[in-house]
Amino acid sequence: MDKFFKLKENGTNVKTEIIAGITTFLTMAYIISVNPSILSVAMGLGLDGAAKLDMFNSILVATILAAIVGTLIMGLVANVPFALAPGMGLNAFFTYTVCLGMGISWQTALGVVFICGVFSIIITLTKIRKMLLVAVPKTLQHAIGGGIGLFIAYIGFKNAHILDFTVEPFNWVDKANGVAKDVIPSIVNFQDPVTLVALIGLIVTIILMLRKVKGAMLMGIVAATVAGIFIGGLTKMGAGGITFAIPSVEPTFLKLDLSWLIDPIQVVKLLPIVLAFILSDTFDTLGAFLGTGKRAGIFDKKDEAALESGKGMHSKLEKALFADASATATGALFGTSNTTVYIESAAGISEGGRTGLTSVVVALLFMLCLPLSSIIGLVPLAATAPALIVVGILMMAPMKDLQWDNFEEAVAAFFIVVVMPFTFSIANGIAIGFMFYVITKVVMGKAKDVHLIMYIVTILFVLEFVLKALGIIQ
Repeated sequence: MDKFFKLKENGTNVKTEIIAGITTFLTMAYIISVNPSILSVAMGLGLDGAAKLDMFNSILVATILAAIVGTLIMGLVANVPFALAPGMGLNAFFTYTVCLGMGISWQTALGVVFICGVFSIIITLTKIRKMLLVAVPKTLQHAIGGGIGLFIAYIGFKNAHILDFTVEPFNWVDKANGVAKDVIPSIVNFQDPVTLVALIGLIVTIILMLRKVKGAMLMGIVAATVAGIFIGGLTKMGAGGITFAIPSVEPTFLKLDLSWLIDPIQVVKLLPIVLAFILSDTFDTLGAFLGTGKRAGIFDKKDEAALESGKGMHSKLEKALFADASATATGALFGTSNTTVYIESAAGISEGGRTGLTSVVVALLFMLCLPLSSIIGLVPLAATAPALIVVGILMMAPMKDLQWDNFEEAVAAFFIVVVMPFTFSIANGIAIGFMFYVITKVVMGKAKDVHLIMYIVTILFVLEFVLKALGIIQ
């Protein structure tokens, strides 16, 4: 084991790696219940009763399997202590923007995720990754992270029933019925059991986070689930009761649809979504690697130089990126949105995790959760909402690096950050932000500073909006 994982060479030992793996698992285990609660909104649409429960359980198992496979690849191929699972933000993008917002079937959306994974593998194995890193400026990368954080938090507030939406008779016109309406958000009166349960979970989670308790979000979910038993009967036992049988993944396994690849109109419609997935996934992953990994000495300057100038997989960083891309494609086959590196891996690294053994421990712990699916399925939506809000808080960190006092830099960043939650779409935020970035640079006489890839991507976004305006695509 020491020889395979190079424990002594990395200044660690088996005990330290096991403790690090347990720590990382506890901080990210919330995804097991949160991911199916988000994806099932779209993938369970139109289903009821047993079929809806089967779909939820299938997504839950797909979530665990994607985490196991992705994290094992990370540990055994790249030999670094990072864990993977379906990403927060990307799952919300999948559900609320792609499926519900654009009316795209979840099967097609899984196909988009698969293609995203394939493209990411190609990017990792070629010099395209360097071009992508150079093309998108740091300002936009930071804004994308912050915007996704606000978007996730907004979903959390909605799921927690903390927001109420009142209808006022002015400003907005319902053309179909000729009735003037305006929907205004406001805070609720806190009589809703869902709100009360979510608040309990939120308060518990924040207190534990402030006290730096490992597994704080997981404990918050458990506390809210227990509270749901006594408040409004939100926590309900399924028809099959508690069982340790592993549910079937058949409802989602290999259900991805790739037929859109031969339809030019659908390709034009979905290509911006593929790009949005890749951009979000790539910058989240690189942020985790170059931030946490670099500070801990897991990746050095040679790794970073190899990423920017080389091709293939000659460094740990390149192997780690390959593991991340492979996990996305594999997760789509199981039936879940993009699988990506979790920043919560920093918790295990802070405990001394330095090699892939940490990742293997995380994967084994996820494996142990498979027979606990029926228990995890008891978690109500109100109990997972606080985790979304807290994740939103954590994802706002990149906002501190934005130059808000420089109007030229702030314009595009502002539109990315606010358009995402305002339009309930990550893709819209990226599209509008990219457009204003190009406009700003051209007006300021800095057109040559904009990378060709930025122009190409922006043109694709504009083309999508034009085709929507003409009614060619929805």
